[in-house]
Amino acid sequence: MGADEGRGDSGLSLEMLDPAPVGVVVTRGPDHRLVYTNALFRSLFRDPEGRVSVEESFARFVRRYYRPRMDHVHATGEPIMILAEPELPSSERPEPERFFTASLSRISFGPGDHGVLAMVIDVTDQVGAAHRIAAVAEERRRLLRRLASLMEISAPIIWVTSRDGFVSERSRNWERVTGQTWEEYRGQGWLRAVHPDDRRATIKSWERAVNDVSRTWEHVYRLRTVYGGYRHFQLRAVPICEDGQVVEWVGSSTDIEDQWREQRAQRLLDRAAEATGQLRSLEEMLDALAGVIVPEMADGCSVYLVTDLSDGRQGEEPLIVRRLATAVREGLEPPVPYFEERLTGRHAFVRAVRRRRPVRRTFPAGSPPPGVVPDAARSWLADNGGNGALILPVVVDGTVPAVVVAVTCGDRPPIGEEDARLLDLMFDHTHDALSRAIRFQRTQQVALALQYSLLAEPPRLPDLRIVARYRASPAAAEIGGDWYDSFVLPDGIPVLVIGDVAGHDLNAAVSMSQLRNMLRALAMDRREPPGDVLARLDTAMESLAGEITATCVCARVEPAGDGYRLDYAVAGHPPPLLVEPGGQGRFLEEAVSPLLGLTPGGHRPSGKEPLPPGGTLLLYTDGLVEQPGEHLDRGLERLRLAAERLAARPVDSFCDALLDDLPTTGLDDIAVMALRLPPRPRRTRTS
Repeated sequence: MGADEGRGDSGLSLEMLDPAPVGVVVTRGPDHRLVYTNALFRSLFRDPEGRVSVEESFARFVRRYYRPRMDHVHATGEPIMILAEPELPSSERPEPERFFTASLSRISFGPGDHGVLAMVIDVTDQVGAAHRIAAVAEERRRLLRRLASLMEISAPIIWVTSRDGFVSERSRNWERVTGQTWEEYRGQGWLRAVHPDDRRATIKSWERAVNDVSRTWEHVYRLRTVYGGYRHFQLRAVPICEDGQVVEWVGSSTDIEDQWREQRAQRLLDRAAEATGQLRSLEEMLDALAGVIVPEMADGCSVYLVTDLSDGRQGEEPLIVRRLATAVREGLEPPVPYFEERLTGRHAFVRAVRRRRPVRRTFPAGSPPPGVVPDAARSWLADNGGNGALILPVVVDGTVPAVVVAVTCGDRPPIGEEDARLLDLMFDHTHDALSRAIRFQRTQQVALALQYSLLAEPPRLPDLRIVARYRASPAAAEIGGDWYDSFVLPDGIPVLVIGDVAGHDLNAAVSMSQLRNMLRALAMDRREPPGDVLARLDTAMESLAGEITATCVCARVEPAGDGYRLDYAVAGHPPPLLVEPGGQGRFLEEAVSPLLGLTPGGHRPSGKEPLPPGGTLLLYTDGLVEQPGEHLDRGLERLRLAAERLAARPVDSFCDALLDDLPTTGLDDIAVMALRLPPRPRRTRTS
């Protein structure tokens, strides 16, 4: 379509607009009569089938859709810009849809004669591209909303850190699981929720990952949860890179507590089976099992051998417990490796053995109550912040030959029910191996029960303090012949006896019992020097079956003025040791005669020795001083120096420390008896 009136009031010909890169249309008058279109406009609105002319198309499209705005431009002269509008209203929109951007301005043909100049651009492609971009953006937003929703309801914790490894975005699941606020865990605050024992390893592992970027980082740590306590979590993280540079890290923390416990239980059971399967000695097995328990399940573990003195009565009879194996975690002082203790029937330890059921006790850190563990172990618990103990009887072949005590200290939570069951299962799995090893211990258990039944408790005296200790050989299963005895004569004089029958068998134990009873009867029969008592005992031994030899020290503690005097005799036994209150010690080497059973009927001398106030008299058997290949004098000198060093201790502690500090072979039994004199002169009747 050309121009029916080819000029505006500027005098310019409208045909000059023909080459314009936009569609141009000019109308005239208030009814918008079409006066000009350029070729591009006609191509935009041409009917492909030629059935509708440009004029008709313009009348249908422009006059109907653009008419209000063209009226406004014609009447006011104000230009209007139309941006990316569809070709037709939505109700008449054909397919495919087209979009146009148009500029409408007034053009003058003369005074009072105006029209409208419209320039039109087809922006369908641009609008389509924008729509596609918007659709992609909306789809991305929808996917992100879905991912965020899944993250909110899923078990793993999703977290984001800066490229330096500092938490930089909020994680709702972290807050839900740990109870930390955003201000508390941002940056490196999240480390405060990690178990103190795992923090150092976690920091080092994460620093290595950040500084030496790898494809994936994995780590396991314990995390404190809002419900209390710690649970194991699996950490996984990957770096997000742009242009070859790490811009951030995205990771997850997944609760694997149940899986971890299953794997841990199987690992511990396998280790326990391996430890007991390769060892033969019971002590080695128990040491190995204690090493499996610590530090995996507890901070400390002791295994005790039990000698039951109840004779099946299950009443208030005591137990004799010997600690045979110990293990403690790094950083804790190890306890005394070996001790022996008599526990009454009211002790929690004894009740656990009697009932054959585990006993769990919790208490404030460093404040274990009496009766939870053997008294010798209680001070160790107090010194190391113990907060809980599990007493686990080990049932083997229907009896309880051993008891496991596993303890926790400091911030570590006490052993729970699940771990208690696992420990029980561990020892149940090692039953056969333990049964084989314990058969060797059976004889020693019987021997100890017999021996302790013959070792009477020392009498309680107003001024004098008598303490006795007996330690059976941990290496020998046979019955030993060491014994001690202490009693008060009818005239009120206390007697102390210690001896050793040759041999380590049932005959030695029987002979020891016979000699003990005979000596007590002979001493009670008449008041006479100790040498005479031993001479009569030597004669009486001829009535016993078999050849018996024995060593012995027999002593009477006689009042003398305002103090005491020792009357004593030694038959082939190591000499008594007298330690002054100031710490100087000397052996009493008078009144010495040969072993009993060698020269029956011969004379045996007695000796007298004043006892200093506050002093200590020590009687002992050779297992305390003898070492293979060493002269006895060296062992005696070692004992004297140790006794002088310990002289200021209470007499109970004095005996225990000697047994713990002096080197012994473990091949022989040891018996000691100590008499502590009062620190002041005795108050006599005349004074």
